[in-house]
Amino acid sequence: MKSREDFESFIPAEKDLPELSLRAILIGTFLAILLGAANAYLGLYAGMTVSAIIPGAVMALAFLKPFKGTILEVNIATMGASAGECIAAGAIFTIPALVILGVWKDINYIQTTLISLLGGILGVLWMVPLRRALVTKTELPFPEGVAVAAVLTSTVGGERITRKREGTGIVWLLLGVLIAGLYKLGETVFNLFSGAIEYIGSIGKYRIGGVSREGFIYGGIATSPALLGVGWIIGFRISSYVMVGGLLGWMMIMPLLVLTQGLPIPANEYASMGSLLGGFYTIWAEQVRYIGVGAMLVGGLWAIWTIRNNLIDSVKEAIMGLKEGKTVNRKRTEMDLNYRLVFVSIVLMVFPVFLLYIWLSNAIGISFIMAVITILFAFLASALAGYLTGLVGSSNCPISGVTVAVLLIVSLIMLGLGASGTAGMAIVIFISAVICMGGSISGDLLQAMASGRMIGATPKRLQIAMTIGVIAISMVIGLVIGVLHEAFTIGSSSLPAPQAYLMAGVVKGVLGGAMPWPYVMAGAVLGLIMILLDIPILPIAIGIYLPFTISVPIFVGGCIRYITDRFLKKRYGSAEEEEISDWELAIKKTELKPQEKAIRTGLLLTAGLVTGEALMGVVSALIIISGINLKIFQTPPVLPGLIIWIYIAVLLSYIPIREGMATK
Repeated sequence: MKSREDFESFIPAEKDLPELSLRAILIGTFLAILLGAANAYLGLYAGMTVSAIIPGAVMALAFLKPFKGTILEVNIATMGASAGECIAAGAIFTIPALVILGVWKDINYIQTTLISLLGGILGVLWMVPLRRALVTKTELPFPEGVAVAAVLTSTVGGERITRKREGTGIVWLLLGVLIAGLYKLGETVFNLFSGAIEYIGSIGKYRIGGVSREGFIYGGIATSPALLGVGWIIGFRISSYVMVGGLLGWMMIMPLLVLTQGLPIPANEYASMGSLLGGFYTIWAEQVRYIGVGAMLVGGLWAIWTIRNNLIDSVKEAIMGLKEGKTVNRKRTEMDLNYRLVFVSIVLMVFPVFLLYIWLSNAIGISFIMAVITILFAFLASALAGYLTGLVGSSNCPISGVTVAVLLIVSLIMLGLGASGTAGMAIVIFISAVICMGGSISGDLLQAMASGRMIGATPKRLQIAMTIGVIAISMVIGLVIGVLHEAFTIGSSSLPAPQAYLMAGVVKGVLGGAMPWPYVMAGAVLGLIMILLDIPILPIAIGIYLPFTISVPIFVGGCIRYITDRFLKKRYGSAEEEEISDWELAIKKTELKPQEKAIRTGLLLTAGLVTGEALMGVVSALIIISGINLKIFQTPPVLPGLIIWIYIAVLLSYIPIREGMATK
């Protein structure tokens, strides 16, 4: 298997095609605003956003087709879509918390715009020295980067968008898009079936501390084609660790807490689930999730430590660039923004952040200290978010978990500085908002960098395109959130803003003395134990932090990949000396061996599953925003969705193997 530093991209480094063109920038700006606005509503309504990198690539492809744009122009336009979703995610996770805490009565457009601009640009700047450390010098899978590369190289086929398709197996990509898109449409728009199955069963009554308690056990699954595809791409090993985290949190720790504490009254956001399931989710949200946060914090620091040599090498290269006044001379596909410009800009960012904090809090001394801390923490958040994104993809990267970890640390620092009350809470949210947006942007940009490395894009131009996208969405995100708040009211049943309530609860908990520290510490200790046992921490922490229903389909996808690999190895042998990576298979078109044909078919099919569900997720959000009600059932049945999902899983097992066996 070739090193990623020697990776041969789809478009050779020696060839310089039109890339950062005006039409690509304009389309990227439009997609940033469109997908950013859609995700802002979706995040405030459902507590999650839809990764825009794949829908953005497909939409950019459609817009550039009449102009016969190049594959690199499509990739540039995709950056705008990605920027829109990232800023929207960072904004809706944090900004509404200011309304919830009573700091703001309404959304302040100017301040929201400035926070978004500073956080987004800071994320782009910190990503530059992180790119080589995380994309080129690691073996992180970057699942959505692989999916985007497979989508573009298969649909474009060559250098430019033409009617002729040179790619191999585009039918499987389109089949995946169709299957997942129709499934998502039936689930979310028509309400034909439920996309999740959950069950809580009693395991008897027991006497604990002189009190009779009833024990319960939980199980569930989200029948998501996209998560099935993500599991297939990241493979059996990583998906297994995510599943271990889910089992540990949901089927071991939570039943014990229920047995010793009893089921609580469901929190407002889980009241509609019923007393049993709602109570279970309340325990997860208020206690168990913090175990995942503690483990994620330790795991994130450990992950950064393990790639320290890569980071040091990147810094050395940056210093060489500073001494020379330019970046180290490299081929086109390794050219970043000027290092001197990047590091000078990072240092200068202290001053606008400082001025913003003074305006927001009227505390000069604390504002300067926190401005410096913001710049440093943005690096940690960017590195952690980039690592997590490379591990499990943008859609499954728990950026809210990274933000909670930052909130905890910043809140403690503010507590140590004597800040409290509304002013103290306000500046903690402001700092966390900037860092959250920076981490979100950096993580998604690194995913796009992975895709660009496979395709043959120029990193410098991608970084510029992302900056333009950040500016575009920052100009409108405050207006979008403000309009939604005026129309539906943040915190109402129409706009519950669950992630923002989590952030507000963390800040109130720390500064008000009600933070569940034992669970955070338990997670940190768990992380330390896993370090001693040489067990990967972050995928397990993700499994604890995320709903169990998400871990299961990822694991099933990983199991299907394992079965596929085992079958191919048994039939054709391992041929390790000729082993080829998913990165190479994502862009390879001809002379495919049976094993390669099977895995490439699987990559295309899973890329289609991720693309179809993501695209239809955005369409569903737009339908919801428009107020159109197409629901057929008020309470959808669960069995049809499960049967269809199992059928999709069978197809994912059968089609790649069949294609491999059919190769001559």
